[in-house]
Amino acid sequence: MTDGPRTARGTRTRAKLLEAAEKVFSQNGYSEASIVRITEQAGVAQGTFYLYFGSKLEIFEELVEDLNRRVRHAMAEAAAGATTRIETERAGFRGFFEFTAAHPALYRVVREAELVSPRALKLHYTRIVDGYIEGLKAARDNGDVGDIDPAVVAWILMGIGEMVGMRWVLWGDGDSEGAASDPTASGTSRVPDAVFEQMMEFIQRGLGAPKNKGRDFQ
Repeated sequence: MTDGPRTARGTRTRAKLLEAAEKVFSQNGYSEASIVRITEQAGVAQGTFYLYFGSKLEIFEELVEDLNRRVRHAMAEAAAGATTRIETERAGFRGFFEFTAAHPALYRVVREAELVSPRALKLHYTRIVDGYIEGLKAARDNGDVGDIDPAVVAWILMGIGEMVGMRWVLWGDGDSEGAASDPTASGTSRVPDAVFEQMMEFIQRGLGAPKNKGRDFQ
């Protein structure tokens, strides 16, 4: 791996390359993406690329890590003011869906990592789950949720968020042409309120969260 940038200008150039890589990998897929396309998208010379990344694989793996870092930050920031576990889940899912809408590349890049870099794929998911587990342990210990297995529930919750986000954020509501079948959709849709509330009702009941904490469901 190449050394990190040592100047503010270098940091900005590296960020531009990652931003360009997000677009190129999302639009073209890993096999059709190229360093030339990435540098053209970033507006930098091809030789500049190698000051920051050693190969296409290296920038791909760094992009997976960068997307992971940003989506976890978005979820944590959204849930910062929550006082119960259900409020945390509600706000965190909102943050996740908003991030997905703004960065639909998250889905394609992470899915391609299964073949391109299984190590990066595993790291992406385990980092999200590790944070979930700690929060669920604390919620269980203080009676905010029922007697759950935090590790199992963390994976379940992540699966719910990923599938709901793919169906309603990435693919849209199905009304626009091609929305229901385009896995690289623009990411401008949002989860309908009725769908979100149904999801949260399912989660609250699954967590065994007291009805007098967070939002009540009838």
